[in-house]
Amino acid sequence: MSDHKRPCVILVADSNMAAAFRGYLTRDQWHRSLGCAPFDFNPDVGGDLLVDEGGNDPGVYLRAHELLRPYLNTHERVLVALDCEWDGSPGKQAIVDDVSGRLVSSGWQASAIKVIAIEPELENWLWQDNPLVADALRYRGESGLRTVLAQQGFWLADEAKPRRPKEAAEWVLRQTRRPRSSAIYEEIARRISIKGCTDVAFMELNAALQEWFPAEVPT
Repeated sequence: MSDHKRPCVILVADSNMAAAFRGYLTRDQWHRSLGCAPFDFNPDVGGDLLVDEGGNDPGVYLRAHELLRPYLNTHERVLVALDCEWDGSPGKQAIVDDVSGRLVSSGWQASAIKVIAIEPELENWLWQDNPLVADALRYRGESGLRTVLAQQGFWLADEAKPRRPKEAAEWVLRQTRRPRSSAIYEEIARRISIKGCTDVAFMELNAALQEWFPAEVPT
């Protein structure tokens, strides 16, 4: 791969997802948290981070290869992230296969592509039984946030995360009278434990970054 190209371009489905990536990739010592080597990444939208504001998840599914074609000559690798749950969704494996296949057909090398399809949606990356999540959502109740969500049927005792993560977040924000915004997503992503994120799609993202940008092992 040419040395003059940027390391990676990331295409996401909406501003909340962009904020989450920005939070993960701008935290202090972010590469250590993710277990990869540091790489040059411009987190500003329009830099190395792209948002398909018009199409959202189905738009990214159908047009990622078109949106990313101009970056073939400027970037070495491409990462695409979108939710699995939307009207007409073909499901996780088909999303990954279809988007990857169209990117290869448009000129990207298969080894330089990673498609992250989140089940059911982005909020699954942000939920942890962690007071930092409650703080970002401005929850101040006497009972712990997980206890309250369990009482409301959102978070069962034997589950690592709420079954309906987006609805759970929206319910909490209604209680705290805080509008849902990308700033909340960025704050949570910047502060929560990476090791505490057990979502399969997030672990796929983590593994891809470790493969592309392997951390040096001390000798």
